[in-house]
Amino acid sequence: MRKITPNLWFDQEAEEAARFYVSIFPNSKITAITHYTPEIAKAARMPEGTVLIIAFELDGNAFLGLNGGPVFQFTEAVSS
Repeated sequence: MRKITPNLWFDQEAEEAARFYVSIFPNSKITAITHYTPEIAKAARMPEGTVLIIAFELDGNAFLGLNGGPVFQFTEAVSS
């Protein structure tokens, strides 16, 4: 059975949220951080170097936080 990794959408607060979540749940940690490159930052109208994706675990369960920025808005779409 495949595991599901919830992806949480933020404008610019993904790192702040992930650090808060790992501080309150036991056995939790940040596992990876990816930043906006110059090209992606320009397209998304985000500052270069801003966190794009932050991967973290809450009590052993994987999550991703994504800073979508002002250009790419949240939708109810689901993909696999």
